[in-house]
Amino acid sequence: MLGFYEGFPRNFHKNAYFRVAVSKKRLEQAITKMLHELNSEVFSLDHVAGPSVPQCTAAFELGLAEANKFNYLDKKETDRALKIIKKEPLQVMDFYCAVRYYKTRNSNRTPLKFDYYMLRFTFDIKTMEIQVFHERGPRHVSPEEVISFIANKINEMRSRKILKAFTIS
Repeated sequence: MLGFYEGFPRNFHKNAYFRVAVSKKRLEQAITKMLHELNSEVFSLDHVAGPSVPQCTAAFELGLAEANKFNYLDKKETDRALKIIKKEPLQVMDFYCAVRYYKTRNSNRTPLKFDYYMLRFTFDIKTMEIQVFHERGPRHVSPEEVISFIANKINEMRSRKILKAFTIS
């Protein structure tokens, strides 16, 4: 089943609830497109999280769940997911997220240890929940910062804000 990972941990590290100003279908399409775009971008770590490692960049690699595996969210997989969502919105969308870190010194780029997360988006009529499980890594980006970064990126894609946080725990 596309979007659902059978092995998603029951105990997650952080979650947040959002009020949603668009339909489930439009929200799921926006999330899928935004996460696909994240796969090709590199950010200063300060842009993603609070100051932690100077002169460090962060790059995301995301995959969409299907049963017991994750498919890298490339153009082909994104188009496939959008086609399925167009027919019938999903109830849950699980993603695997690797955040790769690189320290830059004198034009030399040195990889640091990466963070590995699992993200679960659960949809209701006018609300959405994001659950984040930190699998392993140094936590240069905390689970709460992952949620904030993704929510902000979703809102940046639209002309008006479509997500408004009302509970983060």
